[in-house]
Amino acid sequence: MSFFGERERRILEVMKRECRILTMRPLYIFCMVIAPLFCNVFFTTLMKDGLPHDLPVGVVDLDNSSYSRRVARNLDAFAQTHVVATYASVKEAREAVQRGETYGFFYIPESFAADAQAFRQPRISFYSNYSYLIAGSLLFRDMKTMSELASGAATRSVLLAKGASERAAMAYLQPIVIESHAVNNPWLNYSIYLSNLLLPGVLALLIMMVTVAAIGMEIKYDSVMEWLAMSGDSIAVALVGKLLPHTLIFTLMGVLYNVYLYGYLGFPCHSGILPMLVATLCLVLASQSLGVLMIGVLPTLRLGLSFASLWGVISLSMAGFSFPVMAMPSAVQAASILFPLRHYYLIYVAQALNGYSMLYAWENYVGLLLFMLLPFLVGHRLHRVLRHAKYIP
Repeated sequence: MSFFGERERRILEVMKRECRILTMRPLYIFCMVIAPLFCNVFFTTLMKDGLPHDLPVGVVDLDNSSYSRRVARNLDAFAQTHVVATYASVKEAREAVQRGETYGFFYIPESFAADAQAFRQPRISFYSNYSYLIAGSLLFRDMKTMSELASGAATRSVLLAKGASERAAMAYLQPIVIESHAVNNPWLNYSIYLSNLLLPGVLALLIMMVTVAAIGMEIKYDSVMEWLAMSGDSIAVALVGKLLPHTLIFTLMGVLYNVYLYGYLGFPCHSGILPMLVATLCLVLASQSLGVLMIGVLPTLRLGLSFASLWGVISLSMAGFSFPVMAMPSAVQAASILFPLRHYYLIYVAQALNGYSMLYAWENYVGLLLFMLLPFLVGHRLHRVLRHAKYIP
């Protein structure tokens, strides 16, 4: 008795044929292996320090007192900020920002020290270039903190001079002591924040595009009938045999980035790596199924690839890791469930960051499983289109 039935034998034949195609076309090797590995290394090394350091900033010190110079030195002591120049006027500092030499500048007015000690409320100004969002926001935070510290230091000096004790002065300056704790990413590491979604996001984009291209190229090179004949004219056998080698390769790429992030780089993964490997496999299968839907709805290579690339890029925004979905318009919130990466992100938050069991993310696992049913919706149409396919350049 043969171990394989007729259907299994045909799937194996289609798989062998697909493996030959993969080895004959370097574009597949690039998109399925080289590009994911390059993105893994590129994104993680680009943000290897977690946060940018020593961002250039200027100072306009019109007071030029020992107190104002100490404020400038303290600003330079912040990890993200580096004072690269002192300018004689706001005009010079503004021109330096416009030339891209600095990301902002800190303005200290004349008589700053004397006015501060006399409680005449001198006004400190700071300007940051928000054309560069991360650099501008980090510098804004540091300069705002420095202005508050300078104000507190001046008030503390006056209170001590008037005979107040250190304890009384601090109670006046900060009547309520605030403790802040960043949950799950206490280092405020941008690499942890971004890499955990950029890497699977890029992988999902490549999966959709390769899936569309693999089927679309059968039409382009007029090899559809050979493919269908080998599968016994069964669209299910044809798709399984063609996409299973892709599934194995992309799943291996997913395993590699998980091991790289949580094993080698030591990113937080409180649930253990196994649930994230399961989520990655679900993401791979869901992205492939979505790619089949795309080429089934738009059965031309050009339109299918455009659809896949657009959907993959939008999914990075719709996932909710850069801008919260709950703050989006209600219609967009409802549409976010149409993107596999959104479900993967919620699984990542629930399991890797919070350490909950898979039970807490069951809705998102079900969402990814529902994506895997999409080929059944277009299978009959895709079969009919493939049998009568004519390539349109």
